[in-house]
Amino acid sequence: MTETPFLRHMALFWLKRPQSDEDRARLIAGLETLRGIPQVLTLHIGVPGYTEAREVVDNSWSVSESMTFASYADQADYQVHPIHQAFIAECGDLWERVLVYDIVDAG
Repeated sequence: MTETPFLRHMALFWLKRPQSDEDRARLIAGLETLRGIPQVLTLHIGVPGYTEAREVVDNSWSVSESMTFASYADQADYQVHPIHQAFIAECGDLWERVLVYDIVDAG
């Protein structure tokens, strides 16, 4: 596997109880802990923007995170990092589904 700079890792989370402000806040707080992982270069946490309804817009998810890594190796290290593992253990009961997109530059 070739090392590629600037790997973007995006995850969309669907809460089991999407109307629960408490669950949303708990998930966001858990995601914030991921900033403590040295391999994470940037981290953005978001919620759906309720723009106009169009066929191509999906705002069914509850919370998202987008982070960047310098390499595939850094992303792999992140996956097994104790802070990431603790996040999963502490918040994994909140979501019913997670969808991940790992993205590298096309050019």
